[in-house]
Order: sequence, then structure tokens, then C-alpha cells
Amino acid sequence: MTPDATMLSRRYAELLRANGCSDRTIDNYLYALKGFTRFRGERPLSEATADDIIAYQVDVAARGLSDSSVRVATYALRGFFQKVLERNDWNYARLPRPRRPQRLPEVLSAEEVEAILEAAPSLKYRAAFMLGYGCGLRTDEVVHLEPRHVDSQRMLIRVERGKGNKDRQVVLSERLLLELRRCWKTYRPQIYLIEGKLAGQPIAATSIQRAFRAACQKAGILKHVTPRSLRHAFATHLVEAGTRLQAVQALLGHQSLNTTTVYAHLAKTWLAEVKSPLDNLKPPTT
Repeated sequence: MTPDATMLSRRYAELLRANGCSDRTIDNYLYALKGFTRFRGERPLSEATADDIIAYQVDVAARGLSDSSVRVATYALRGFFQKVLERNDWNYARLPRPRRPQRLPEVLSAEEVEAILEAAPSLKYRAAFMLGYGCGLRTDEVVHLEPRHVDSQRMLIRVERGKGNKDRQVVLSERLLLELRRCWKTYRPQIYLIEGKLAGQPIAATSIQRAFRAACQKAGILKHVTPRSLRHAFATHLVEAGTRLQAVQALLGHQSLNTTTVYAHLAKTWLAEVKSPLDNLKPPTT
């Protein structure tokens, strides 16, 4: 990066941090800004225009990157133009944004979740999986948990600086508490609840993903699932058990209830009330 781009990138990071953005958001935004800088080549970053953003969006999409990558780049560059370059001569809200595909995630059954837990490669990975299914945590939230976040008196886990830099509380089951105690006695972590190979360092999200794939293969799970599917199963099974959507929303840390309503579509409770018209047809005579 040129000195101009380095200085502007550093200023953007400071502004994002001052606004309370999470480290992950800052990293993603700076990564997008770095890609945009490479795209512009030798041209000064301070002279970039809104047309350059649109051209970069087209380039990112043409390289086969996901809609999510284009969307993050759009948010990152819009903030950079407005907050760092202080460009107010264009309505950046008009920047085209790819629509999220409306796909329902595959849902693991309770039996499949149990099979995955049984197939976990080690105690620490089983604990990580149980935090996803038992509390509805995101993988990034699992890796940053510390022992002090576990309140065994009130049977709660405190999630600090979750998505959107918000804190929340989630339920702690008796079975999970016993598993976490076993995990702590076995590994004696120094800082984080579940640590990687280096003492005092959180376990890597990629390690959890690899362990989950191995567990699914061992358990014979053929569905296209990831560790996030445990969070989906948590929410779906709660809705099927009659839990109010507002409670599920709070447990998941969703800002909008609209985001949570997808689990009402995934739950099979209302499907049980529907009878296929095929069953009303007379069986063929033989």
C-alpha cells in the first residue's frame, strides 16, 4: 500500500474502533479497503469516486466471490468515503447491494445433534458443539468465552460483545455445565474457556469447523451443515417446543424479530396440522 493509502486505512481503523465496532468488523472492513486499493492501482486512494466503488463491486462479483463479500465491501467503502474522505456529494445509500438469497438452512434433528456430540474428536470440541446447540452461540462467541462468563449460580452464560457489539445472557443447561467443568479440569485453560494448542489463546474457529466436519462424517450426517447449524437447531427446537419468538430473539441476540421468524418456517409444528391431498386420493386398483 502507498503511504497515502496506509495513512487513510489507519485513520479508518481508528474511527471504526471509536464507534465501538468489533475487531472482526474492523478486520473485514480494512480487508475490503485493501482490496479496493489494489483495484485502483497507482491512482491515489484519496481521489476515489463513487463510480470506482461500483466498478470494484463488479470486479469482486466477476471473480466469483460471494454476495456476502460484495455486501461487506459496499458497507466498508461507504463508511470510508463518508467518515474518512468526508464525501457528502453523493448519496452512498444508492450503491447497489446484492440481495441475500432466501434459502432456508438445513435443520439437524435432536437425534442427529446427539450423534454429532458423540462423534466429537475430543472433550473440548464436544464442549464447543454443546455451546452452539445448548446456548445458540455463534462460533466467534464460543471461542471468546471466558470462565468468568459462566454463572453456575443463576445458570446463565454472559456473552460479551456479540454481533453488533452487544452483550446478552443465555441459558446454561445442567448437562452443559457438567461438560464445561470436565473440560476445565482436563485442560486447565488460562484465559479462555476453550483454548487452542497455545495456552492463553482461544481455540481457532477453523479448528471447530474441521472438527465438526469430522464428527458429521463419523456420525453419518449427510446434510449440508456447519457449526452454525447447531445454532439453527437450537432456535428451531425451541420454537417447536412452544417457546415464544421474542424469547428466542433475545437468546440469539437478533436485533429484529423479522430475523427470528425464519425459525417459525423451519419448525415442523404447523406442518403436523397439514395433510397432503395425495392421501385423499383413492389408491390405484391392481
